Amino acid sequence: MKKIILGIVIFSSLLSCNLINKNEEKPKEVDAAKDVVLGGDKDADGCLASAGYTWSKLNKECVRVFTGVQLLPAEKVDATEDEAVFAAYVLFDKTKDNAEIFLPNQDESILLKRESEGKPWVNGSWQLIPWKGFVLKKDGQILYSGDGQIGSTVTGSDDSEEIPVTE
Repeated sequence: MKKIILGIVIFSSLLSCNLINKNEEKPKEVDAAKDVVLGGDKDADGCLASAGYTWSKLNKECVRVFTGVQLLPAEKVDATEDEAVFAAYVLFDKTKDNAEIFLPNQDESILLKRESEGKPWVNGSWQLIPWKGFVLKKDGQILYSGDGQIGSTVTGSDDSEEIPVTE
């Protein structure tokens, strides 16, 4: 009788160990949403690209370029629903004597400076001319133009202004 009881105890011990091992071998379900690290896409300047921020050399901070003046391609673009029209954006400093141009599909922005009010902003072959809004030229050829309408200012205000200015 002792042998039967001992056999049952050993058998049940082995069986319970086998069940424990099977439970340990099951892969743990992972919640993918918990593993996502928000803000993990900072660029070299510390700007969150996924939130629409990029580094402004003019303002020395992360900005959303689409809050500046939008300039559309000068060539008539017949975009269908499947095609996108890529705009350029202009940001100005507080004095409005300096402008920064952000072109589509170009990593580096272009800094422009003007001599006085009413004059164009210039950098080499680039010119930003204040005419019926703004016209952006390179080597005398009009590349982009816009009516001067802007979104929010660079600082995040919802008030529209003639030219966006950072504080």
